[in-house]
Amino acid sequence: MATHNDLGRQGEQIAAEYLERQGYHILHRNWRMGHRDLDIVALDEEAQVLAIVEVKSRRDTVFAQPEEAVNWQKVRNLTIAAQAYVRRYNIACEIRFDIVTVTGTQPPYEVRHIKNAFPVPLF
Repeated sequence: MATHNDLGRQGEQIAAEYLERQGYHILHRNWRMGHRDLDIVALDEEAQVLAIVEVKSRRDTVFAQPEEAVNWQKVRNLTIAAQAYVRRYNIACEIRFDIVTVTGTQPPYEVRHIKNAFPVPLF
């Protein structure tokens, strides 16, 4: 498996652990609908909001910030997958799109949580 895939898996694990420490309940990881996926679907129990979390992992930020990789195509794919998730599980609570960035290849990692990273379309 390619090194960037290992970095991505490691970043998703770090992000999931971070979210759990913040009080989130992880419902699904790597939920798939065709070729689209949701990295983490979690319930923000304090706010009673379903958080659709995109995880971006990078070795460093020399060339760009990790969240800059979430372009309009990625937002579109996340939106389509989130709509399918909501329909499949009959979700009736508020929904929010977050980004968690993980930078570094060994501890201590820099983890940043961007809540409401982009607007939620009408479902």
